Amino acid sequence: MQPRFSIIIPSWNNLPFLKLCVASIKRNSAADHQIIIHVNDGSDGTLQWVKDEGIDYTHTEQNVGVCLSCNMMRTLVKTDYILYLNDDMYLLPGWDTAMADEISSLPDNRFYLSGTMIQPHNYLDVGILADYGDSIETFDEERLLREYMSHPKSDWRGATWPPSLMHRDMWDIVGGYSIEYTPGMYSDPDLTAKLYMAGVRHFKGLGNCRVYHFETKSTGRVRRNNGNIQFLLKWGITNSVLRRHLTHLGEPMTNDIDSDNETPPLRKQRLRSRLKAAIMLLTGKQFGPINPLE
Repeated sequence: MQPRFSIIIPSWNNLPFLKLCVASIKRNSAADHQIIIHVNDGSDGTLQWVKDEGIDYTHTEQNVGVCLSCNMMRTLVKTDYILYLNDDMYLLPGWDTAMADEISSLPDNRFYLSGTMIQPHNYLDVGILADYGDSIETFDEERLLREYMSHPKSDWRGATWPPSLMHRDMWDIVGGYSIEYTPGMYSDPDLTAKLYMAGVRHFKGLGNCRVYHFETKSTGRVRRNNGNIQFLLKWGITNSVLRRHLTHLGEPMTNDIDSDNETPPLRKQRLRSRLKAAIMLLTGKQFGPINPLE
């Protein structure tokens, strides 16, 4: 069978979770999918494991962050659809059927889809708070598989976070992830903003596409970029303005939104954002990207 989606997974010395992530794809998918892993460093055995498993991969000797990793994996994509997934996520049954059904209902490729995350600790308006463990040792897989659809969640607006899916043509039009956000903070909303600029208005989170997110917080091991400031100075608005006024994050999903019209609240927020950006520039606020190879 030809693979349906190409699933790209950046990983940085997180082998136990990566193994579980890949196992969930193989166990809980209705169709075959191409799996591509970017191995950052890989000195924990990840590189050898990926080779032994015969999984498509790219590799750098050092951690180059999410953005460059994803763009490198794009060169190996064999299907029309790219799904970005964190290595500490566990895909649940029905995830790819929900994605495929949504794609078949759309008239074109101008869309961006997200699944719904179930998390043990941090609550999201677009997610589900339910604890099935936050480590390999405490993970209650059997109970999760019994209960994951018992938590009510409808479709929602404002797709941004992984698991996220788009057509490869839209990826190429906007140039994938912007590497100036290395190691990756705020690269997700930046990609959303680029897709919005390219004419995408169908930003949809699927309530029936579910994934368990362990929240291992691997980003705590890196020196973070000031992504919120970079986003503001690049786009002239804050990330919160993008989500609240343009993609309407978390609102119930009915029809596509018409957010091209400037409303008084949006004009007010644009002005406040530009004033904030001007103050940052005048005060010499440091916001530049981080070189991961330093």
